[in-house]
Amino acid sequence: MLPTRPSAPCSTDPTDPTDFADPADFTHPASLRSHLLRSGLAGVVSTTRERSLSRYRMFVAGDPRARLGLEPERDWLLGDLLHLMARKCGVSADPAHASGQDVIDPDRTIVALGAFAGRLAAVAEAGAPVLIGTGHPHRLLDFYASLAAALSAAGCPVLSPAQGRSVDITTRFGVRTYNLDYVRGVALVREPGARGCASEPGVHTHSPLPLRLALGAAMDGDGPLPAMVIGDHGWLCGAGQLGVEAIGPADADDPAPFVGQAEGRVSVVVPLDDTVRSDYYRPLTRYVLNRACLSQ
Repeated sequence: MLPTRPSAPCSTDPTDPTDFADPADFTHPASLRSHLLRSGLAGVVSTTRERSLSRYRMFVAGDPRARLGLEPERDWLLGDLLHLMARKCGVSADPAHASGQDVIDPDRTIVALGAFAGRLAAVAEAGAPVLIGTGHPHRLLDFYASLAAALSAAGCPVLSPAQGRSVDITTRFGVRTYNLDYVRGVALVREPGARGCASEPGVHTHSPLPLRLALGAAMDGDGPLPAMVIGDHGWLCGAGQLGVEAIGPADADDPAPFVGQAEGRVSVVVPLDDTVRSDYYRPLTRYVLNRACLSQ
């Protein structure tokens, strides 16, 4: 079991985002908060309220596209889910608020980033193996790759089980076969025959099947089992469902990670928009690595 460790003491206390700070110093909560709002990572986000409510209803109805590999321990009603998302993300709990852009509270994002950093510090202190994967390689690959490099430098094995193996995933176009690949320590899926280059970073998927493939291969001897999975969507929920500690980001229209956290199976969920420009996530990387004492 990984040690329990609070947010690392390498920077200013993240619970007070109103302190004076250099606006370019993204290791400081106040500067990070301003960046979250300017970039659309928090505050008014690109996710529409209509999409969020649609996804909440899909989750309540048991649609696997919204559950991301999570099997809730109880039945969730729409009202319960709205109140959970209001507490965790800052969205409106009013079901009558049915249109416009959704919102994420930047202060909740900063608090969650502090908890995220605390878990990174714990896994680094233990030198434990980690598995990192994303269903959003176009946006989040650099964010995760920086975490992979820092954890590897700290002595954590960054795993790559089942590399090159194929997995069938149901999409809106039918069942498609993809290959599991690893780029800079980060798992993703590609179209068969796609070459690993900057113009082909991988495909977008919410499926937990790549995570299950990777963990199944690890159990069969393709490397050790991870002590922690860092990722989004199916990587995050799929790992939590299988009892592996999981941390990662989630958007306002993805209730499954927050339900997993509420039910005790997902360790940390960071509310943020997961579709902004990839370079907008760099200040978040600096912030969490600084707080985890992993800055390179």
